Amino acid sequence: MVELRRREDKPPLEDEARFLKSWVERPFVTGAVSPSGRLLARTMASYVDPAFDGPVIELGPGTGPVTDALIRRGVAPERLVLVEFNPDFCKLLRRRFPAATIVEGDAYRLADTLGDIASQPAAAVVSSLPLFTKPLHVRVALLNDAFSLMHPSAPFVQFTYAVVPPIPKDATHYTATASNRVWWNLPPARVWVYRARQA
Repeated sequence: MVELRRREDKPPLEDEARFLKSWVERPFVTGAVSPSGRLLARTMASYVDPAFDGPVIELGPGTGPVTDALIRRGVAPERLVLVEFNPDFCKLLRRRFPAATIVEGDAYRLADTLGDIASQPAAAVVSSLPLFTKPLHVRVALLNDAFSLMHPSAPFVQFTYAVVPPIPKDATHYTATASNRVWWNLPPARVWVYRARQA
């Protein structure tokens, strides 16, 4: 039973090969040698309420495991806005999720990258970006940019392989809560959920 569950949670071999190639070519952009496992993707998607109005913005979707989990969670594909820097991954995402809006661009310049696409407040921002490859001020700026695009209570969902939060806690400006460690993911990961403090 354990072995079966491990196999089911692994991404397809072709996606692993794509990720490894991308990581070899640009390790600080891709940030991982393998796509997120299905259990990690489901954990991330579980923090998104499909009944909440507005688009769901996904940052760094890669080959789409979290995108797929969001759709299985009940988010209509037409509501998904996928921001991906890698042009090869963008082509793949357009084939796999034709109803979603695919934006090829820099997630760390989120407002500029989205432009008019971000005219309606988002229900959530879900990120698989390798945040620890960026200095802290860039990570905090990304979080603030995401908050400015979302409903006031909407979540910014981020996973990390690290034992510390990818964006440090700041009780004055936002709440930060963590999931249990997802041991079935390789490597094991944790999901952090940030929400802006209400005045």
